[in-house]
Amino acid sequence: MLQLGAMARPIEREADLPLFAAAARKFLTVSELNERIKGTLEARLDSVWVQGEISNFRVPPSGHCYFTLKDDRSQIGAVLFRRQGMALRFTPENGMAVLCLGKVSIYSARGDLQLYVEDMEPQGQGALYLAFEQLKKKLAAEGLFAPERKKPLPFLPAAIGIVSSDRGAALHDMLRIIRDRYADRRVVIRPVKVQGEGAAGEIAAGIADLNRFGAVDVIIVGRGGGSLEDLWAFNEEIVARAIAASKIPVVSAVGHEIDFTIADFAADLRAPTPTAAAELILPRQRDLREQLQSLELRLFREMASIVDAARQNLQAWVKRLADPGRKLRESQQQLDDLALELVKRLRERVRQSRNRLAELAGRLGALSPLAVLERGYAIAHKLPEERLVKSAASLQSGDLIRVTFAEGQSLCRVEEKK
Repeated sequence: MLQLGAMARPIEREADLPLFAAAARKFLTVSELNERIKGTLEARLDSVWVQGEISNFRVPPSGHCYFTLKDDRSQIGAVLFRRQGMALRFTPENGMAVLCLGKVSIYSARGDLQLYVEDMEPQGQGALYLAFEQLKKKLAAEGLFAPERKKPLPFLPAAIGIVSSDRGAALHDMLRIIRDRYADRRVVIRPVKVQGEGAAGEIAAGIADLNRFGAVDVIIVGRGGGSLEDLWAFNEEIVARAIAASKIPVVSAVGHEIDFTIADFAADLRAPTPTAAAELILPRQRDLREQLQSLELRLFREMASIVDAARQNLQAWVKRLADPGRKLRESQQQLDDLALELVKRLRERVRQSRNRLAELAGRLGALSPLAVLERGYAIAHKLPEERLVKSAASLQSGDLIRVTFAEGQSLCRVEEKK
């Protein structure tokens, strides 16, 4: 403790400081404070991989991606700028578990702590596989793979277009098959890159060029085998849309039999290999001859069956025509049977109607007022209005009434009523 003397006392309030001491203090603005925090974080924290789940994902017109990265106990805001986002093979979505590479910093304008994402991978599955599934689902929903969009391949095309690398073994295998089977067929080759940056654009352009050229009957698009990354150009949306837009039938022949690409789904026909593509569009002449012989045999069998059925039908008619009157007699007998059945049904209907009429007449007779008179009752009408008398109270002495009996009537005058 510093003691200045008996008259000294501790300073308890800011107001007790001299004015020059208060003026000597240094202040930081909010912006300066945020910048200091930002600099400290960026200097001390290197890029890190962060595991979490995406939520609140949104993409404004700027193209930057803003989202929240969270786990079951905490969360942090994150941003993926447009340039880094375009390099992703897949599309981030809400609820997706991801691994994000980035740096933590402060957004000075709001003082928000954010993870600035430089790269992102889906957790639990590869980015390429996820991108493949997302694009497949999107194009299928548009109807791009619908069977009704598929165009039939021409039979023995005279001119064949090939979109592939002019340096690969796949092209030489296809040319060998075409030359061995039909050496007179015309082949138009549109060489393109089939792997690496820009390959998808070249493949799409090659398909469009052959359509503009127009002098081919079918197009083969493909390459030899490779890894998923090597074949990725055939999984790009631009290639799928170019195949779907082609007016000329397209055969997809990418990789090996186990390889499937988006191009396979968009094409009019998928061939398991480039060699198989050439074999499919140009079958061997020997195979065609065997098919023709099989069809001829089938045709002869069908014709023999038809002729045999016609012969049996003719024989049946001959038997009928041998006795022309037999059919007439059969018809007359059938007519007699029908007439007897009609009379029988009419008699039954008349009997049922009579019984019903008698039943109704009995019911009507029971309700007739004449039946009541037969039992000794009488009906009185007041004259001259012919009003039915139901009560003595409606009569006065001297009223004239007509009384109807079961047999005959009487005119009476009321002398007394009770």
